[in-house]
Amino acid sequence: MELSHIIIAIVGSFIAGGINTLAGNGSAITLTILTEILGLPANVANGTNRVGVVAQSAASTYSFYRHGKLNWLHSKFYIILMIVGAIVGTLVATWVSNEQFRAVFRFLMVFMLVIILVKPSRWLRETDTSYQLPHWITIPAFLALGFYGGFIQMGMGIFFLAIMVLGARFSLTDSNVVKSLVVGVYTVLAVIIFQLNHQIHWLYGLVMAVGQMTGGYLAATFASRYPHANVWAHRLLVVMIIVAIIMLFDLDEILGQIFLIK
Repeated sequence: MELSHIIIAIVGSFIAGGINTLAGNGSAITLTILTEILGLPANVANGTNRVGVVAQSAASTYSFYRHGKLNWLHSKFYIILMIVGAIVGTLVATWVSNEQFRAVFRFLMVFMLVIILVKPSRWLRETDTSYQLPHWITIPAFLALGFYGGFIQMGMGIFFLAIMVLGARFSLTDSNVVKSLVVGVYTVLAVIIFQLNHQIHWLYGLVMAVGQMTGGYLAATFASRYPHANVWAHRLLVVMIIVAIIMLFDLDEILGQIFLIK
């Protein structure tokens, strides 16, 4: 690796680690670095990206634990379902291209932006520990989340937060705590599966892990200590969805259609 590549990888992964911990879709940054700058094929980049995700999740979960935010018992059923789904998704990812999913992903991001902007007060609620999602919603929703996270990871955090906040009635901060824990657990399994299929570049993965671990830890510390962390997490969530939409759609094409330039 050239020095410039190392700097870009660490700085980019640091930002991604913080974004993943407070909102989601930080993998859009790390996957771009792995493919466009470091030159990895898409399937190897997908596997290599998981090394940094494990480090980031471990660091952020530890920080949440240190600050008394980790209470996994209330969400253990969600965690188990996601782990099962993630194992299946990772196995599929080792032999199926994820390009077909990108076409669907862009429209999901537009839908998610609408959901977030309509009645934003729903995203700033405190956790309702007495509420339980019906099993007919919980089981397919969290199995699907786990599958998606195992398959591609990018954007999973955004979908997870939507279901936890709007469906399970967790606060954004508590949702991020659960997200850090469950992503860390199933990504360890994903790393094993990708490694068995020789789809991890360990040097690049470990360099990225340095930045993601640091960014994840600092972001979790901020979320634990700052009383208005939910507000900032919501704002970051909106920004990341808008960025994802711009990246996934051809902006020139969009403007051309709007203003009839083309």
